[in-house]
Amino acid sequence: MNLFLFTLLLLLLFMSLLFAIALWVKDNSIVDIAYGLAFVLVSWSTYLVYGDGHFRQLLILALVTVWGLRLAWNIYLRKRGESEEDFRYRQWRESWGKTFVWRSFLQIFMLQGAVIYLVSLPVMLVMNRPGGPLGLPDLLGLLIWLFGFSFEAVGDWQLLRFKQQQENRGKIIQSGLWSLTRHPNYFGEATLWWGVLLVAISAPYGIIALISPLLINFLLLKVSGIPMLEAKYEGNKEFEAYKQRTNAFFPWFPRPSKGDRL
Repeated sequence: MNLFLFTLLLLLLFMSLLFAIALWVKDNSIVDIAYGLAFVLVSWSTYLVYGDGHFRQLLILALVTVWGLRLAWNIYLRKRGESEEDFRYRQWRESWGKTFVWRSFLQIFMLQGAVIYLVSLPVMLVMNRPGGPLGLPDLLGLLIWLFGFSFEAVGDWQLLRFKQQQENRGKIIQSGLWSLTRHPNYFGEATLWWGVLLVAISAPYGIIALISPLLINFLLLKVSGIPMLEAKYEGNKEFEAYKQRTNAFFPWFPRPSKGDRL
């Protein structure tokens, strides 16, 4: 069977099973935990079925596995302290009414599966035909991935530590990497996928993998990342002041507040 068709069927089965579990536990936000695991599933399945032990295949397998497992574990830890479904999914549950079941299947689980498929293109291309020996693009890709992964992991760790302290309940983190960008985890994730692209670029038709980081950046900047999360804090005075001082995405030094400029 063709690798790309194999991956499509694998994700269809995985996301359908996840949908059934979500209906049973009445919590669609479990899809967030499964997001990183789906990439690990795609990477290992395609490697075990189609891989030939090429160093580029092993490299991209390692990068995606480490990222996917860490992301899934972090979201699990965050969700473990919450008794309710994530606010985004809860809003959809309430607004969709009688159409909730089929819209959940299509607009959450199948759509998520489609995104995972497209973002996994670098993995699929390398597993299908890895290309020549490792070279400078692979090294540069690894370095960019390490930078992005570290930024995302440290940002998530700082946020988790912040939320664990009782005195910070209801407050917005503005220290560490969060003083440089309002979304260091999103910036890190977007960056590391550019690194994965560079690893895949040497594979035949590797340029197709450009879809992956472009889609990730679009989603984080314009759709389900920054816009949806920041809408939650609209009207919050602390957040509005934070917003004036700190870039939304690209890290930079904090700007002085209006009061400091007077």
